[in-house]
Amino acid sequence: MTADLLPLSRLSSALLSREVSPEALLEASLARIRALDGKLHAFLRLSEEEARAAARASGQRHARGQALGPLDGVPVALKDIFCTAGVETTAGSKILRGYVPPYDATVVRKLKEAGGVIVGKLNMDEFAMGSSTENSAFGPTMNPWDLSRTPGGSSGGSAAAVAARMVPGAFGTDTGGSIRQPAALVGCAGLKPTYGRVSRFGVIAFASSLDQVGPFAQDVRGVALLLSAVAGYDENDQTSSTRPVPDYAAALDQGVRGLRIGVPREYFGEGLSPEVEKAVRTGIEKLRGQGCEVKEISLPNSPHAIATYYIVATAEASSNLARYDGVRYGHRARAGQLLEMYERTRAEGFGAEVKRRIMLGTYALSAGYYDAYYLRAQKVRTLIRRDFERAFESVDAVLSPTSPTTAFRLGEKMDDPLAMYLSDVYTVPANLAGLPGISVPCGFDPGGLPIGLQLIGKPFDEETLLRLARAAEPAEHPLPPLLQGRAP
Repeated sequence: MTADLLPLSRLSSALLSREVSPEALLEASLARIRALDGKLHAFLRLSEEEARAAARASGQRHARGQALGPLDGVPVALKDIFCTAGVETTAGSKILRGYVPPYDATVVRKLKEAGGVIVGKLNMDEFAMGSSTENSAFGPTMNPWDLSRTPGGSSGGSAAAVAARMVPGAFGTDTGGSIRQPAALVGCAGLKPTYGRVSRFGVIAFASSLDQVGPFAQDVRGVALLLSAVAGYDENDQTSSTRPVPDYAAALDQGVRGLRIGVPREYFGEGLSPEVEKAVRTGIEKLRGQGCEVKEISLPNSPHAIATYYIVATAEASSNLARYDGVRYGHRARAGQLLEMYERTRAEGFGAEVKRRIMLGTYALSAGYYDAYYLRAQKVRTLIRRDFERAFESVDAVLSPTSPTTAFRLGEKMDDPLAMYLSDVYTVPANLAGLPGISVPCGFDPGGLPIGLQLIGKPFDEETLLRLARAAEPAEHPLPPLLQGRAP
């Protein structure tokens, strides 16, 4: 296997030992992007000039023996929701076409300070609203395991880029499963940290009480290295936590014997495909075989999570997206009067799913309906969080499927929003409760499509979560057909 196909953690070691140079690694990454992205459409734009400058600087540090850390010289890519100084940032929307931020998001700044080589910006559902990356204003991304299928969403470009080995690591955001679900559908690892663990400053907002930034990598150790680089308090984000950031990679070697895992009965019922259930239960037995104690638990309010999420999230989206009025940045429609300009700008700039969610959220917040919808949803959200609190009195983590099915065909659910929303039925509870969650591969269906296993942890206990994920993940991470010379 060539060096550029190695998992991020092994690439990091190869860079530190100077077996491979940052410049060579970047060129291999760019070559694979040029070869594959015409089929996948994971990238919206590349930053080749900036990336080559960063790789040269990294090479000079390595030559002096002054590497900044394990990410120095590693190519990474970003979901197009992170403000990046001097680089167009659109959040997958026409309304932000041409917007070039004057500053870096905190995550971008920290990656640069760690020596990461930022290759480009990745495709996504518009404003992170979707589960298939089909809502992007710039066209869908395809799944490397089967080009007729979705890579999931909304961080589908990030997941596809990592699965296709175009970059060893990428970042996305997770509001209701938008890291974990695509990670499951393309067969890589993806982590949503605890709310407040990673700064949201400079991340274009969808639903501010739910959004979280997180990493993708081929394996759990790569995820741990990426998380360590960006986690921590940020004075620009007052929802970020002041808790110290542990050495997540070091925690992986502690083993899992004696850890207690809860398996919620509500996550193994109607709608779960038999092949997914079989693979996840095999994963449960794998952890049991390594000394974990497994017990059935109940999260009784989980069946209400989807309804609760689509009131809270749309209400916050309605508020956050009010700023896109054609005046301050992005698209502006031609019109004679100010009100007409507002209306035409938003009509032209937003896609159908974004308009749907703005209308749902505005309705839920309107006079006469606020108590019946938004206030009630917040009360149910509290009940969902309390379910997890009770569960964590007797277990260290909760285990479930990540997605009820493997990757579905492009176009299959576009005319049925509810069916699309149900793709996130197992992931939204962790966002509502503010908990960390991770998806790791646990097998394949009979058609060769990846299956993901989800682990949900206690607040700010990413260490335990990563230990369990490391024990659950496969020993080898096979290449998708696209990289084996076979047409997927």
